[in-house]
Amino acid sequence: MRRLSLNARMAQDAPATGEIEVALFRISHPELAAPILLSTDNTERLQVDPEIYGTRSSWGGANPVTEPFLWIIASAVLPGDADDAPATAQIVLENLDSAMVELVLSVTTPPDIDIAIVLASSPDLIEEEHIGLQVISADINAGEIVLSLSRENTDLEPFPPGRLTKLRFPGLHS
Repeated sequence: MRRLSLNARMAQDAPATGEIEVALFRISHPELAAPILLSTDNTERLQVDPEIYGTRSSWGGANPVTEPFLWIIASAVLPGDADDAPATAQIVLENLDSAMVELVLSVTTPPDIDIAIVLASSPDLIEEEHIGLQVISADINAGEIVLSLSRENTDLEPFPPGRLTKLRFPGLHS
C-alpha cells in the first residue's frame, strides 16, 4: 500500500489545487562521471544565461544547492502493480537536441534509473519511489525518445533456494 503525505491527499481530494506532482529521475551508469538528475517541473530558475530551470531536492543524497534536478520536457508512466509481470515504466522525452540521441545511443549496457514522485511545494518529501529500474529498450524518432524501463524479474529465482547443507555451509555444522 502506498502512503501519501497529508498535502498529497488533500491535493488529490480537492476539486482544484495548486499542487503539482513532479517526477524526479536519477540516471546512473558506470560510464558516467556523475548521475544525471532530471525533473519534470521547472520549479525555479537555476541560471539566467542560458536560462536553465529545475527542482532542488535532497532525494537520493543529492545536494540541493550544487546538484539540482534539471528540467526536461518529459512524461512518465509509472510502474504498475500487476501480480503476473515485473514492474514496467516508460519515460517519454521530447527529442529537442541531437545530443540527446547521441547520449542514448552511446552506451552499450543499460543504465539504472530511479524515479521519485514529489510535490513541487515539498520536493524533499517523497510520495512514491521506484529504485533500480533498468532501460530495456529505447525507441527514437524525430519527435520523441521513449525509454521503456523494468526491474529485474524476481520470479525467475529458484525455489526452494539453496539448502543449508554441510557441503555448502561447513561453518554451520562444526
